[in-house]
Amino acid sequence: MNHLVSDFIIRIKNSAKASRKEVILPYSVINREIGKVLVKEGFLESIKEETVGNRKQLKAVIKYEKRIPVLTDVVVISKPSLRVYEPVKKILEIKKRGKRTVIVSTSKGVMTAENAQKNGVGGEVLFAIW
Repeated sequence: MNHLVSDFIIRIKNSAKASRKEVILPYSVINREIGKVLVKEGFLESIKEETVGNRKQLKAVIKYEKRIPVLTDVVVISKPSLRVYEPVKKILEIKKRGKRTVIVSTSKGVMTAENAQKNGVGGEVLFAIW
């Protein structure tokens, strides 16, 4: 079994490092929601659902500034072998370790650590991106 979130974010990172403008990604609800957060945070220009044959997929357009990708690196925090669930205070500690955006899956949906703090919810810490 593949880890959909890791596969999704690493494909985006590898495409950015290879200077590709677009990347086709496997569709899942969580991938779609993560994509929306990445668009809102400025790492992707857009993400769209497409249907090829009878299969859904996501098409992400990577954001560049002066030919340099905005996304520089990703660290996957929660993995299938070790799920990381944290209360809101611990999530903010992870965020304070550097200039990065931490993505969290909460009971109120996928959001950044800052939004989790505003909503007062903890959850599964998926990855950090910068």
